[in-house]
Amino acid sequence: MKEYTTEFIRNIAIASHSGAGKTMLAEALVHFTGGSTRLGKVEEGTTISDFEEEEIRRGISLSTSLIPVEYKDYKINLLDTPGYTDFVGEEISALRVADGVLILVDAVSGAEVGTEIAWNYADQFELPRFLVVNKMNRDNANFRRALESVQEITDKRLIPLQLPWGEKADFKGVIDLLTMKAYEGDGKKEAEIPAEFSDDVETARMELIEAAAEGEDALLEKYLEGEELTSEEILRGLCEVVRSGAFVPVFVTAGSAEIGLKPLLDAIISLMPSPIEAKPAVAQGKDGEETLRAASDGPLAAYVWKTTADPFVGRITYFRVYSGTVSSDTRVWNQTKGAEERLGTLHVLRGKEQFAVKTVHAGDIATVSKLNATTTGDTLCEKGHPLTLPVPEYPSALYRVAVTPKTQADSAKISTTLTRLAEEDPTLSWYNEPSTLQTILQGMGDQHIDVAVRKAETKFQTGINIAEPRVPYLETITKTATATYRHKKQTGGAGQFGEVVMRIEPYEEDEFAFVNEVFGGAISSGYMPAIEKGVRGVMRDGVFAGYPMKNIKVAITDGKEHPVDSKPVAFEIAGREAFKLAVKDAGPVLLEPIMNVRITVPEANMGDILGDLNTRRARVQGMDTEKGRSVVTAQVPLAEMQRYTTDLRSITGGRGVFTMEFSHYETVPAHIAQEVVNARQKELAAAKEE
Repeated sequence: MKEYTTEFIRNIAIASHSGAGKTMLAEALVHFTGGSTRLGKVEEGTTISDFEEEEIRRGISLSTSLIPVEYKDYKINLLDTPGYTDFVGEEISALRVADGVLILVDAVSGAEVGTEIAWNYADQFELPRFLVVNKMNRDNANFRRALESVQEITDKRLIPLQLPWGEKADFKGVIDLLTMKAYEGDGKKEAEIPAEFSDDVETARMELIEAAAEGEDALLEKYLEGEELTSEEILRGLCEVVRSGAFVPVFVTAGSAEIGLKPLLDAIISLMPSPIEAKPAVAQGKDGEETLRAASDGPLAAYVWKTTADPFVGRITYFRVYSGTVSSDTRVWNQTKGAEERLGTLHVLRGKEQFAVKTVHAGDIATVSKLNATTTGDTLCEKGHPLTLPVPEYPSALYRVAVTPKTQADSAKISTTLTRLAEEDPTLSWYNEPSTLQTILQGMGDQHIDVAVRKAETKFQTGINIAEPRVPYLETITKTATATYRHKKQTGGAGQFGEVVMRIEPYEEDEFAFVNEVFGGAISSGYMPAIEKGVRGVMRDGVFAGYPMKNIKVAITDGKEHPVDSKPVAFEIAGREAFKLAVKDAGPVLLEPIMNVRITVPEANMGDILGDLNTRRARVQGMDTEKGRSVVTAQVPLAEMQRYTTDLRSITGGRGVFTMEFSHYETVPAHIAQEVVNARQKELAAAKEE
């Protein structure tokens, strides 16, 4: 693959709901431009994009593929993103490094939940976009209906740049409103516009010219004075309104039938910004923020947007150069990790195919393998000119599982494997939950976790079992109580003696406070750390339900010691037992984590959602409508939300989405608390028997 300079590069993400035809459109564009000799098929597992075993097995994209398309001396870096909502992290990473986005809709289904998610992220990254009505050759395809469904979810004006030449089985090609020509099939054959479309074409053309005129004051003046705009002026005006995001041009294609490809590629080159024309990147430098021009002679700034593990090559790092150039066999500085990295051979990937390149210019996307410290979200720069590029915000996890190693050999590798999985995917994370002593892996949904577990087995040879995680309950007290405990032990030689008088009370300011209120030296201050150690040991294991305790203040008010028999261990035991006695009289309660939940569903599902939330002990905080969809905010116990991802999908037919984050801990109602305590005690008894 030849070397491309910045002005000849376009970085375009393809995003949509799952099944709108992104992978097949990318496949068709590569085939059309001569990048492949045959057109692959998703159902046969032969596409360039979906090359991983798991993607072929499931028949869906699971990660973003880089598909460069060479056309008319330009290189269009297509980023084919997954449409399934569990893999939204991949979509965010791709949009972070794109300068424009093609949002596809199925001509039959129209706008779906994935369309809306892609649209909202494109808004967040302020990206110019094309709406592509795909699969126009399907039975029941309807261009107008698909267009209206998208207009309902956005305030931006949709302006057709093309009209379909026929629909369903009669879909022949596209009618281009810029060139005022009809293009049959892939677009190489040009024809006059058929007479039966002339009225529709005239109306759409007027709308297009009006939109273009709004791009420049001089053009608007000319248009309002009734003067004709030239093709160049229309294109110039369109560039302005598309790149500013004021209007979204609409295109029609049928990727699998290779219809409408050439006009779409021409529009990407003429209307989408090159890295030079795109919004400049802003990095954090030594002396504050620095705006970076996409220039090969600028300071080096490259953002790592994806890392993958390859069983043969090792770790592959995908990066985009925002400023400067990167060459093979050089050294760069990883500012995020504070480490130097040696770059070996640089590659441009097309699916899994690698093309070695010597130099990568500003604006381009490439890969390098076997970096030691670098992970997703890092910035590579020059050591003498440190820069940090911003990392996008990823949604918080919605689905959690407890993971255990399958075998003794797996237990040695499990931490490393989970860390590597989380490095590859910013929406995956793991941690050890101290209250339940479980290792928790969390992600966006059951498919997401399932793919991660399979990847652990195939790529990292680590067997993992998964189970529903236990809820991390906590114990606390509700009132003040006192207790005395004397520990006395005589065993022939030196004995043990320690007596502790203790007061405990609820303490909201912090997790735990320990104070010495003994006057007159009844207990030497040297024994206080031992008493505190005893109390902390009980707090870690819990008193009545076996969960950690928090928000407790412990005051030692009195006690006794023996000049010979008192030892730290005696006071540790006395402190521990006095604390247990005091807790029993202090109104102990169980606390559970409460989550802030925001659920967005079609209005038709609102009643079902509220009914379902009532069964989950939810407190609804508010209801709203947003772009024709209903939004419910509520506080719900985590115990009731463990498998909500799956439940919400079945209630709404996959059209509902939600976000969830931890809010606070709250007392568990008594009848539920008793069930939890009984279950926990059975669990602990079983663990002891083992």
